[in-house]
Amino acid sequence: MRRRHAEFRRPLAPIAGVAMLAAGALALTGCAATAASGDGADGGAKIVATTTQVGDFTRELVGDGAEVTQLLSAGQSAHGFDPSAAQLLALTEADALVVNGAGLESWLDDAVQASGFDGELIDASSGIELFGTDDHEAHADEGAEEEAHADEAEEHGEEEEHADDEHAEGNPHIWTDPELAEHMVENIAHGLAAVPGIDSATVEANESAYLDKLTALDDWIEENVATVPVEQRLLVTNHDAFTYFVAAYDLTFVGSVIPGFDDNAEPSAAEIDELVVKIRETGVKAVFSEASISPEAAETIATESGVKVYSGEDALYGDSLGAAGTDGETYLGSQEHNARLILESWGVEPSALPAVLQG
Repeated sequence: MRRRHAEFRRPLAPIAGVAMLAAGALALTGCAATAASGDGADGGAKIVATTTQVGDFTRELVGDGAEVTQLLSAGQSAHGFDPSAAQLLALTEADALVVNGAGLESWLDDAVQASGFDGELIDASSGIELFGTDDHEAHADEGAEEEAHADEAEEHGEEEEHADDEHAEGNPHIWTDPELAEHMVENIAHGLAAVPGIDSATVEANESAYLDKLTALDDWIEENVATVPVEQRLLVTNHDAFTYFVAAYDLTFVGSVIPGFDDNAEPSAAEIDELVVKIRETGVKAVFSEASISPEAAETIATESGVKVYSGEDALYGDSLGAAGTDGETYLGSQEHNARLILESWGVEPSALPAVLQG
């Protein structure tokens, strides 16, 4: 099993709630009847989670012990999200707010201030070093330097701090690496332990069981990818959302249809032409669309390049998990789906899933 990152350290204290909120919260009169997205037990903890990924992690941890309201829907991107009045009311009443962090939720500060939220803020990205938005080849070297820095700081009893502005400059798609997903789950579990009404013993037991599944998933992907020669591990996606997956399993990221990690951007004609050339020169065999993005541009590029396009039910789950009943309904299912299709594009039939992931 790989362990490329420095040993993960949980925060020494629960992440503090948002302080000094705006004095005048947004008026939400009349929204109470439509605010809740679940029927949690009266008196139980109310948790709001922002993205589909952290929503899934949170539900895995709390089980039926808390009401979890997820702001983003399946297939919805966090880039440019605008919460509704009902969602702001849910945030007003929340005991805790679980966020992806890493600069992904650019709209979060305004939502927190408008709602008057004063509960526990749990940042799933805490302690995770971010890659830059480009230069994939430099990631391995950057990671080594960061590990050395972290080890040195630990030896001197220093706690690393990560400024919000630094996180905002990095690629926020940390969940695409299952090992980093483990760290996210640990952060969430640790933060939930400080929330009144949460059964910490249940969270701890669920955390242990879920981490076992994430480790098994990571090992399964690594073992199957290892059957492919490094020079053949080529990937082209809709947008730059798989940086951490690429680094985790030693893939070569040839390029993306949208040149960046914001899926709201549009590629120029010159950028499309450049990607077509790269695909032809490198021998890429497929272009992957993503479930939360229109496949039109990816299909055009694949046609011009003469390669297969994976779209529709065969699209990857990047910024968002999928709807109920799809392969991407859960984080584990989405990662298995993505890995299977990428391996298939390289001509590999994946091995059977570990027993802990079956059923």
